[in-house]
Amino acid sequence: MVQKSAMKQAKAMTVRLSEEQAQALEMVASVENLPVSDIIRAAITTHIETRRRDPGFQAGLKDRISQARKLLDR
Repeated sequence: MVQKSAMKQAKAMTVRLSEEQAQALEMVASVENLPVSDIIRAAITTHIETRRRDPGFQAGLKDRISQARKLLDR
């Protein structure tokens, strides 16, 4: 889970879910006895960590960085 100290600098964001997703999320949070926001943060953390280990994603990220540098060097 996300540490409370990290939450002091949190940025509020809006996420739109389908009714089915919202109900499933609320059920998971209820069963785990956690706030929905904790479940969402944990899922996002897991997704980001998975991408960090994905060679295809890393290649795409390096390509984006290269494109950004080219734009800045003009």
